[in-house]
Amino acid sequence: MTHISYAAGEELNPLLPHTAEIIAGAVAFALLYLVIRSKVFPMFERAFAARTEAIQGGIEKAERAQLEAQAALQEYQTQLNSARGEAQVIRESARAEGAALLEQMRAKAQEEAARITAAASAAIEAERSAAVASLRNEVGALAIELANRIVGEALDDQARQSRVVDRFLDELESQHK
Repeated sequence: MTHISYAAGEELNPLLPHTAEIIAGAVAFALLYLVIRSKVFPMFERAFAARTEAIQGGIEKAERAQLEAQAALQEYQTQLNSARGEAQVIRESARAEGAALLEQMRAKAQEEAARITAAASAAIEAERSAAVASLRNEVGALAIELANRIVGEALDDQARQSRVVDRFLDELESQHK
């Protein structure tokens, strides 16, 4: 063990360090401070700057992405509205074409019905005329035969037969009116 001797009258204070320790501690602290300030702080500053830049870049990217998304949404809605307008135009066009086609078919059907009605009317008129002529001939023949029996003379003359039949039919028509 070594004993350190102190000057006379100097007492040892355990709380106060020696001057050499204070100087060595101050020099070591100054060197450590300079190393940390020149080497470690710049690394921290670069890391903070990189992180800040990354965060700013991320925020800017997010803002750009949001603006692009809004622009895409606007474009989509514009296209959707345009498509809805086109669909409405197509529906209206189809409705108009359908109505025109229906009207055309209705007109064709009416023309066909009118043609069939006219043909039927003509056929009925022809049959009626044929029936009237046939009845005239039959009634005329019966009337002449009856007149022959009543008058007792022969009505062989064609002109006389026609006059008698016409007069008889005219009388019948005037009685029914």
